[in-house]
Order: sequence, then structure tokens, then C-alpha cells
Amino acid sequence: MTRNLTCIVCPRGCDLTVTLEDGKVVSVSGNSCRRGLTYAENECTHPVRTVTSTMACENGGVVAVKTDKSIPRELVFACMKEINAHKAPAGTKIGDVLIEGVLGTDACVVATQNA
Repeated sequence: MTRNLTCIVCPRGCDLTVTLEDGKVVSVSGNSCRRGLTYAENECTHPVRTVTSTMACENGGVVAVKTDKSIPRELVFACMKEINAHKAPAGTKIGDVLIEGVLGTDACVVATQNA
């Protein structure tokens, strides 16, 4: 099986071709650097994403939030539900941890703006 990807690690945006056999990466071509190779292998075997969203505040507004680490792609929608189930306290500042260890991962949901 072959997958075509565009590398997102650096601004070059290399067009990658990944060959898989039995769910394992056997070759990667098109990458200009080692980071592209690592990206292709991870994207095809265990894709992860950083989640960015907004969280309601106790005072009625909203605050921008994101995970401080990438989480497995299959947890993105559950993470969104978790974010929607919480309210940021009044006085939230950039960098405040609003959900620690979201969904049992080592990623935290942090504020990216002041509330």
C-alpha cells in the first residue's frame, strides 16, 4: 500500500510517498530532511494532533485553549467533548492549565489568551 503525504514539519512542505506493508512503513521518499522521514513514519503508524479550541468561561465569555502536547488523533473528538464540559474560571491567564492530563494522556489543556 502507498500513501502520499505533504510534510508539515517545516516550511518546505515536501511531497512524501510512504510504502506500507502489514501496517509497517518499509520506505519513505520525497523527504528533504530526517524530520520528514520521522513525520511520515509517525503519521502512518500513530498519528497525533494538537487540539485548538475555545472553552466557555464562568463569567459568560470564552477563552482560546489548546493541548500543550499532541494527543492520539483518535482522541481528538473526545478531547473536544471534555473541553466543552468544562468552564474556565474568571481571571484565567495565558498558560493556565485548565484540564490536567486530558483523557488520561500526559497532555494538558491550557489557556492561550487571558479571559
